[in-house]
Amino acid sequence: MSHLHAAAAREYLGIRRALGFKLRGHDRLIEDFITFLTDTGASTITTAAAVEWATRPGHLQPVRYAQRLGVVRGFANYMRTIDSGVQVPPTDVLTHRRWRRDPYLYSHEEIDALLAATSHLRLPLRAVTFRCFFGLLAVTGMRVGEAIALDNADVDLLEDAALVIRHAKFGKHRQLPLHPSTIDALRDYATARDRLCTRPRGASFFLTMNGTRLNYPGVHLAFADLLTRAGIRAPEGTPAPTIHGLRHSFAVATLRDWYRAGADVSAKLPLLSAYLGHAHPASTYWYFSTAPDLLSSAAQRLEQSTGGIR
Repeated sequence: MSHLHAAAAREYLGIRRALGFKLRGHDRLIEDFITFLTDTGASTITTAAAVEWATRPGHLQPVRYAQRLGVVRGFANYMRTIDSGVQVPPTDVLTHRRWRRDPYLYSHEEIDALLAATSHLRLPLRAVTFRCFFGLLAVTGMRVGEAIALDNADVDLLEDAALVIRHAKFGKHRQLPLHPSTIDALRDYATARDRLCTRPRGASFFLTMNGTRLNYPGVHLAFADLLTRAGIRAPEGTPAPTIHGLRHSFAVATLRDWYRAGADVSAKLPLLSAYLGHAHPASTYWYFSTAPDLLSSAAQRLEQSTGGIR
């Protein structure tokens, strides 16, 4: 396996990462695959060898086997440009469709109740931080990690009145314009934060009681606490409320507003996709399937545009 040395793997991963792919853990998997090929005496990458390696751990779920084979498939595509004898595993081998759970969609009343529940948190800075944090998620559809990562320099409340999202999913940057009420809320939080924490330990916009950046475990624990305080629970047999549901709720509410206003939703959908930081508008179309009334609105609009022809 002289042509499958570490330098080739580093070059492949370097190219992919330069294109914006993070590829977490791929280094280890590709290294292990090359070791497997060497140990088995293989002269090149074959589909049979790739499948055998991908399914070696007997305790994994089928989706993990498919993911492992996908890592090899990408590497094999690259290696085929160097060695024409390399086989690229077909995409229909070890296929496994990941089940995507429908999100819990929050009503405006539930979001108001969730934010109001922060007033019962014992520590003042904790209360104002999570009220602003979860409120921002609800009105922008930001990912949790994006909000956690915000620094003071990313929140422009004076000139452009916008947020800058840096190093988001797929390595993209984007700027989010804000509604005036959101700007006011962020300004109020910044004032209260600076009064309650006079010695922050870093440049993070949202702070813990220790003056440090928020973290995922703390955010999720606080959200679960607020759900209980607000009395928000899903009916039996329906998806449980999650923090990511705020993002879905924002997207669905935006689409509903556009339909009610008679807007050209097809033309505006790429704007929503860009605002949410999706890699492609096709990812945004999934929100239609989470709200039956959106599908109905889309069907009615299509029928109107075709004059009722089916």
